[in-house]
Amino acid sequence: MRYLFLSPTFFRSLYLNLTGSSFENLIYLGTRAFEDISGEKVRTCTFVIRKPKINGFLAKYADLQNEDSEVFKRDRFMQMIRETFDNKKVDNLYLEDIDQFNELDGATFSYWISKAVADLMIVPMKTDYYLETRHGLVTGNGEKFMRLWHECDVNQIGIFDNTNNMGLKWYPYNKGGSFRRWYGNREYVVNWQHNGMEIRNYKENDQLKSSNYNLDYNFKPNISWSDIKSGLFSARYTPEGSLFDTSGPSLFLTNIDNTMWVLGLLNTKVCQKILEVSCTGLHYTTGAVANIPVIDSLDKAFVAGLAETALQICKDEWDSFENSWDYKRNPLASNNVRIKDVYETWKKACEERFSKLKETEEKLNKYVIEIYGLQDELLPALEDQEITIRRADVQRDIKALLSYSVGCMFGRYSLDHEGLAYAGGNWDTSKYSAFIPDADNVIPITDEEYLEDDIVSRLCSWLKVAFGESTLEENLDFIAMALDNKGSSSREIIRNYFLNDFFKDHCQTYSVTGSGKRPIYWLFDSGKQNGFKALIYLHRYNADTIGNLRIDYLHRMQRIYESEISRMQDMIDHSTSSREVAQATKRREKLTKQLKECREYDEKMAHLALSRIELYLDDGVKINYRKVQTASDGKYYEVLADAKNIMANDKLWKQYKEGKW
Repeated sequence: MRYLFLSPTFFRSLYLNLTGSSFENLIYLGTRAFEDISGEKVRTCTFVIRKPKINGFLAKYADLQNEDSEVFKRDRFMQMIRETFDNKKVDNLYLEDIDQFNELDGATFSYWISKAVADLMIVPMKTDYYLETRHGLVTGNGEKFMRLWHECDVNQIGIFDNTNNMGLKWYPYNKGGSFRRWYGNREYVVNWQHNGMEIRNYKENDQLKSSNYNLDYNFKPNISWSDIKSGLFSARYTPEGSLFDTSGPSLFLTNIDNTMWVLGLLNTKVCQKILEVSCTGLHYTTGAVANIPVIDSLDKAFVAGLAETALQICKDEWDSFENSWDYKRNPLASNNVRIKDVYETWKKACEERFSKLKETEEKLNKYVIEIYGLQDELLPALEDQEITIRRADVQRDIKALLSYSVGCMFGRYSLDHEGLAYAGGNWDTSKYSAFIPDADNVIPITDEEYLEDDIVSRLCSWLKVAFGESTLEENLDFIAMALDNKGSSSREIIRNYFLNDFFKDHCQTYSVTGSGKRPIYWLFDSGKQNGFKALIYLHRYNADTIGNLRIDYLHRMQRIYESEISRMQDMIDHSTSSREVAQATKRREKLTKQLKECREYDEKMAHLALSRIELYLDDGVKINYRKVQTASDGKYYEVLADAKNIMANDKLWKQYKEGKW
């Protein structure tokens, strides 16, 4: 992308005030133009103004922004000069008459656009005839008022209540998000209880901090996009029931019948080309989106049909993963079959879905490019990375299956029930018959097969129910193959995955760029020796959880280590095999370190267990992650994995402790 407006206000003002003058030449240097100026965001250009003005004068505009350093920019510019003298065609050198930009909206000065694009920019009919663009809410304190939906008690989220009960606390909230077309990025909820009373009256130092724009548009269906111009523009459909953020601006259709064709037009290369001209800053602005030209001959019904197809494909794909609130069950979870066979079916379906979406988008591009007369500038073909749904990936998809199995172990999901079985509220035992969740909300992870109820044993039990007992070993082998981890057997490979990698993957799944990690399964972890690890489910936590975990599991592991150390010592004392003695000595040293680590960990856990800490889901993962590790005397004891990267920082914690939360 090449823009003249490094500072749009300054350059537009300069251009509009060139009375009797004109540009003679301009060199756009972009970033990294001078070694003395640091920072990727510092963009520079140099220009010469001619006076008096010569009508029809073709000024030269050189674009050097893609050269990586001061030296490369200088060398490329000298090469341009030589090529000009040799009458060669020079890439990134443009000859333009400044007067041709006078008719463009706001006198937009984009020296690199073709006449075909410039002609489109002055088409009188724009998208604003069919829609209204609006910026949304500024909460004033995102940490206080926003959550990722999975942090909360679902009984307090408007998604799961169809009665329009405004007494609920949390409601879906559009915040833009990463590059994704058609549907998705639906992860946030916002505190809009009692019509947003807290947000609308939120003050700091007696000053109102929130900005409540366009409240009449809340909960209406819309098309939203991410306003930060870090990549390609991507429009998404949002059904009714959501609020919207200022960083996730939205457009609202004056006639709902126009929704699909407008969505389709916005997701084409033609729209991208036009936005590159009109969005001169760092944002895809509401004004620019409202100003997309609409050609009279555009077959709106045809575009709408393609958009509906693309939308349904993307929604189905989004709902196949558990970060969607419309997730039903893992697509690989089937009865009495081999996981390998189910995966092959899933892989084929994903490929067909991907190909169908790519074909649909390219068909849409081809039609709109032709209608808009840009065949000489744009090709309808798309790169695979521009198709914003996921293809099958055996390791990722098997890890997702394991995540679903852990959810079943804790009761978040049920093999007898689609969607969420438990995520807060009253526990309903009637939802579980095929596979019964863990009774005490503690699942230990051990580096050897010490316990009959550890996570690998529970996985085997779950696999027998979900896929059939006859396929257990084949399924374990396929899982182990997909994980590609260390280990001499399938069970050992799977055990090592749960021991070392599961929690990291879980944090990656339950996170959003810019908001950090928000895990719902928490890992109690004694340290590097892997002396003690156990998972709990946040939504089932109570004041007795840490005490039960300490007495029933941590102390139990200490007794096991003590017994195993005695057994190894006995082997060392009585074995006649030097190899056995060496192995026993090595294992005794390892067990001794693990026992020591557990005893030190137990001291921390004792303080927290005695404190009987209560958690409130509304406080969110960041606050609760720190709260559960802070004893009643205010001392902090690090007992959870990756604590510093998940829990609230000191500033946020101070606000919470001072009652400003």
